[in-house]
Amino acid sequence: MTCEDPIEYEIDGINQSMVNEKVGLTFAAQLRATLRQDPDVILVGEIRDKETADTAVRAALTGHLVLSTLHCNDAPSAVPRLVDMGIDPYLLSTSLIGVMGQRLVRKQCRVCHGKPLTENTLCSHCHGVGYKGRTAVHEIMTVNTKVAAAIGRTAPMEDLLREAAFSGYRAMEHEARDLIARGITDEEEARRHIFFSDSIPVADYSDLRAA
Repeated sequence: MTCEDPIEYEIDGINQSMVNEKVGLTFAAQLRATLRQDPDVILVGEIRDKETADTAVRAALTGHLVLSTLHCNDAPSAVPRLVDMGIDPYLLSTSLIGVMGQRLVRKQCRVCHGKPLTENTLCSHCHGVGYKGRTAVHEIMTVNTKVAAAIGRTAPMEDLLREAAFSGYRAMEHEARDLIARGITDEEEARRHIFFSDSIPVADYSDLRAA
């Protein structure tokens, strides 16, 4: 079952409903109505406010798989974002199982490889843009026992990132570096969408190429 704003794709076998705030059909109202039907999986288009967040957390605590989106800079930032909405850190630590962050970057043209052609001609594949198509750059933070403990005690972001890193969290910066090293995208395009740490020179991909 879904609560969407708006419904962009109709999917067979899924009960989809659209938000209409003018008549009180908000994300939170739809989510409460959905819970009465005891679905196994609930997709909430976006968690925008405390009411929706509270209902989503309660649904997760009662055994439902709740999938939703948040506007954040990265995956770990979803934790303080939900806490700022008024979610109790302890409840969040017991209901959240993981967060995925994603950015889309343009792929280098496989014909001209982002380099303009000579003799005033344009690449017929990308029309001289240098890019053709897009690919996703991901990061995933799983919430295991140690990460959950950090969330429950409202640990500073530095501590949360440290525990997440020990548990396998890998910032999307690293996947972006992999894509650059493989020639799928370039540094300029990646920097447009993804934060890069200045502690490691972004142009140093020798270790990745060797791997």
